[in-house]
Order: sequence, then C-alpha cells, then structure tokens
Amino acid sequence: MTPHRAALLVLCAAACGGHTPSHNVLLPPAMDLTQYGRVGLVTFTTENAKGKLAALATGKFEEYVLGAQHGVEVLELGAPEPLLQRAGATELGPAAAQALATDSNPVPAVFFGHLKVSNVKPSGGLLGVTHLEGTVTVELTVSLLSTKTGGTLWRSSATASEKIGGVAIIGGVPYFSAQDPNDAYGHLINRLVYDVTYDFRSTWTRQ
Repeated sequence: MTPHRAALLVLCAAACGGHTPSHNVLLPPAMDLTQYGRVGLVTFTTENAKGKLAALATGKFEEYVLGAQHGVEVLELGAPEPLLQRAGATELGPAAAQALATDSNPVPAVFFGHLKVSNVKPSGGLLGVTHLEGTVTVELTVSLLSTKTGGTLWRSSATASEKIGGVAIIGGVPYFSAQDPNDAYGHLINRLVYDVTYDFRSTWTRQ
C-alpha cells in the first residue's frame, strides 16, 4: 500500500469510524404506578376558595394518570371528610392514608391533592355576582402515600396564573361556580395537571 493511500484510509477512519447517527429513544416514566396495580384517589381539597374547582382538578388528574400508564386501576374514594373522620385527623396525611389499610379490599397507595388559590383579581361585574371574570393564581400539590406505612412515595406541585370566568367573590372568598367548569377554567386546570403528572409519562430523548 502506498503512503498516499494509507493516509487517505486514516483520514476516512477519523471522519467516519467514530460517528454514530443520533436517534430518538423512548424513556420509561420516572414513576411507575403499575407496580401498585391499584391506587386510591381522594377528591382534592381546596384552600381559600369554594365551588367546583377541586372536583374538576381531581377528574382531570385521574384522566391524565390513566392515559399515561396502562395497567393501573384508580379507585375513586370520594370526598375527604369521611376518611378524615375515620382517621381522627384534620388533614390528609399519613394517618388518613393508613386508615385505608383497614379496608376489606385495601389499596396499597393513595393520592391526596390540594389546591391553593391566591391573588384573585376580579375584572368585571359586581362583587358577589356569579360568572365574574378574574385573574387567579392556583397551586396544585399532589402526593402519593403508602397505606401501609403512611410514607410519601411521590410528590409533585405546579403553579399557574390565568384569567378565567365563572368565579365570584362571596364574603371575601373566591367561589368557582360556572355552569360549565371545564369551559370556564378547564385550561388552567389542564396546565396544572399536565405539569404535576410529568413523572407518569414516557418521554422521548435523542441519543
């Protein structure tokens, strides 16, 4: 082999030999709920507000979880008050989670969620009148607790501000009472739920 030809082969190897074409790889969810088989879901609680916001957020959360992971069953446990009474607790936490372990067909883990409403700024109508428009800030925090130990298995939170309809100020407290909650503040809730459920979704990455 001539020196010139050997040099060409070396250059070609340097340019092409170490290069691997990039491609997309699907990564599994950071949090795999299928390991539990079935999880409980208590209707979210609300701070500084009343009305239909919590029910809408709970329903959307369940939809996102079931859409993200197949093979997991969500058991709707309803309003938190009966569970708190059983547990002798004032808030959804370890004691409330462990109270579910005594059920005849217990779930191994349960979701608790909390919505905190702040910075409500009305922009139309009269105070105390429903279907008022206004800008609100809402923080959603959701935790997954073990019903055996009461320990936290997962936790996530998100905050969003948006101008919405169907909210009134009654006695100084925001009241979410739209006839169609999904139309009035569904976009805000979708943003929050999408963010807090990120760990349950598979994601694509380039390698």
